Amino acid sequence: MTRWFGAAFYQLHPLLQSLHSNGGRLWGEVEINTGSGLAAVVGKRLARRLGIPLQARSGFQVNIRHTPEALLWQRSFSGGRQMDSAFRPYGNWPDGGWVENTGPFTLKLGVDIVDGGWYWRLREARWHGLPVPLALLPHSEAGKRAVDGRYVFDVVFSLPLLGRVLSYRGVLDAQPLGAEAAGAH
Repeated sequence: MTRWFGAAFYQLHPLLQSLHSNGGRLWGEVEINTGSGLAAVVGKRLARRLGIPLQARSGFQVNIRHTPEALLWQRSFSGGRQMDSAFRPYGNWPDGGWVENTGPFTLKLGVDIVDGGWYWRLREARWHGLPVPLALLPHSEAGKRAVDGRYVFDVVFSLPLLGRVLSYRGVLDAQPLGAEAAGAH
C-alpha cells in the first residue's frame, strides 16, 4: 500500500493509513436512499443487484484484509448478501490505480486524495472481460475519510437525466486487525 502511494500515503488520515496497511473491521449503520419516480425504480433494481437492502437504514460491516497481491474487502448489509471485492494495484499514484474484481465486473479505478480522504475515480469497466462504455454505467462517486476517529463514507450512483438513483452512506467504527485478541472494541 505505501509503495503504491509513495510519499502521498502520508497525505491520508492516519485511520485510513492504518486500515489500508494493516486491515481491520468497520461496523455501524448506514442510510440508504433511492431517487424518486423513475430514478427510484432504477435505484431499487441496482440495490437488488448489489445486495443492498431496500430499507432506509441498515446495519453494515466491512472486513478489510491484505495479501501480498491485493486489498480484500467483504461488505455486508443486514438482510443483504455479502459482496466481496479484490483490489489489485497497478502502476503508482497518481497515474496508476486499482483493479476491482466484483463478480462479473472488473473496474479500473484511480484515487484522489482530498483533505486526508480517499476518493475513487472510475476509469474503465469490463463485464465478463468485455469493455463497457462508461456512458452506459451509472456515474458513481465513492469516497471515505476519517472524522473524530470514525470512518465516514459516501457511495452515490446517478444517471444522466434521472440524477441520483441510489446512495448509501454512514459513519462506522473501526477496529484494527488483532484488536479483538487484545480486548479492544
